[in-house]
Amino acid sequence: MYEPFPGNYVWNLSVNICLSMGGCMGEIDQANDEVREIAREGADKGTAAFFDSWGRLADRLVALGEECEAAGHMLSASEKYRRATAYYMTAERMQARDYAPRQQMYRTMLDTMQRAIDTGGLGWERIDIPFEGSNFPGLFIPGHGEGPRPTMVFCNGLDSVKEMIALSLDDSFARRGISILAVDQPGVGEALRLNGLPAIYDTERWAGAAVDALERRADVDKDRIGVMGWSLGGYYAPRAAIYEKRFKLCVAWGANHNWGELQARRLRNEGENPVPHYWDHVMWVWGQPDMEAFMALMPKVTLNGHMENMTVPFLITHGANDRQIPREYAYQSRDQAVNSPRVDFRLFTEREGGVEHCSADSMEPAKSFIADWVRDRFAEI
Repeated sequence: MYEPFPGNYVWNLSVNICLSMGGCMGEIDQANDEVREIAREGADKGTAAFFDSWGRLADRLVALGEECEAAGHMLSASEKYRRATAYYMTAERMQARDYAPRQQMYRTMLDTMQRAIDTGGLGWERIDIPFEGSNFPGLFIPGHGEGPRPTMVFCNGLDSVKEMIALSLDDSFARRGISILAVDQPGVGEALRLNGLPAIYDTERWAGAAVDALERRADVDKDRIGVMGWSLGGYYAPRAAIYEKRFKLCVAWGANHNWGELQARRLRNEGENPVPHYWDHVMWVWGQPDMEAFMALMPKVTLNGHMENMTVPFLITHGANDRQIPREYAYQSRDQAVNSPRVDFRLFTEREGGVEHCSADSMEPAKSFIADWVRDRFAEI
């Protein structure tokens, strides 16, 4: 993994994810130069300085994009807005939940993403999904070719957002004729930040709402809808596919078979954390007032006792050097899916790249492998 901040896994992970979203290393290095010294003091200290340096970079890209727009160069403007979106997102997700400036930056990120979509003619469509008296948003990325098309519901993990999914995938699924609905499900993104919806362990509830929304669309093949998720989505997506039987296949991009048990390990300082201010962040995500309540909920966040009810084709991918989620969880998901008609497991090694958590060090090998697997499985239906 590219490590501009030696010894600071959390910051390095954020930079690698940003590069996977299309960030430019030369631009990023300029922002990183301002915070290299404070990065040596750990993941939590210095996040405000990171916020400022990366925010200034994003602001500069927006200004350049506006200059392109004024000159009538919309595609050039879109490229700059896309990178600015990635930089705003990276800066915002590094902050403590009560860091007030992050709220405005998050809204600025949403606005910048929409400007990238509009100026670039990307055809990505925001949709609002009704859910239990509230709603959560999705970003629909249509597949190429005539519809109706097979579609994957792509859910986030602990700390990603739908814009991260969209920028990371770009047109990799669309070129294979597959649409993507990237969702800010309860616990992440707009659902958490703007609508106050915390994460839930019984993910089939919001996943069913997403399927309902897709079934109302004429451009979706209602008989070919699947679900996938990365990171903590490696729990969310399988749980959804197990109990929402309208899904026809499932992908865990990074196995997360027993995330509840993992929290006890992290209390013992086993493995790496994905974000700064970790314990405050997870209590916010899960809507819990304190650590006692949070840990009391965690035994429910497991696929043990559920995976044998997986009855659709199931793909699990994992990085050989995943420093967050132990490889044994991938084996547990694979071995317990005894009633799936097809279980495939792919461990990414140094040979092909993508060895870190969710292949953040080199996302293309995993992304392409997963997209090909999804296309092939849909072709069999």
